[in-house]
Amino acid sequence: MNGRFLITSLEKMVNWAQTNSLRFVSAQEGCCADELLNALGCRYDLERFGCVPETVPQQADLLIVSGALSYKAVEELHRLYERMMHPKYVMAVGACANCGGMFSPQYSYSTVPGVDRVIPVDVYVPGCPPRPEAIMHGLLTLQEKIRGNRGPSATA
Repeated sequence: MNGRFLITSLEKMVNWAQTNSLRFVSAQEGCCADELLNALGCRYDLERFGCVPETVPQQADLLIVSGALSYKAVEELHRLYERMMHPKYVMAVGACANCGGMFSPQYSYSTVPGVDRVIPVDVYVPGCPPRPEAIMHGLLTLQEKIRGNRGPSATA
């Protein structure tokens, strides 16, 4: 009985540490990048939720993709994703990252119709551009998903 208790407690502690210390690297383009930077500012402060920006992908476990993704940038985004440590999570921010937005293939030949065509996405944050509150809600949704409380939907 004591061995099981220790393993269960250790799993909960590791899960708690992963949830509350997300280090992210971002691929930012366009107006969604401004809103993400606004969410990092002192008014909204994503760091109080344990989300800290990282410059080296090998030390990050969250990739935030914001803005339209061109076909020329697909290889670089995939390379960035592969360099991240495990477990790794992806958050698509804004309509352009989710489905191509106003740059969708219906209007432009050079834009990927969603980041999920290239890498697996864990949380989608809607909006054009999304408000910082929506980005914070996406982060909290991702934290709930990591904890294991997935609920009915994994979207923000």
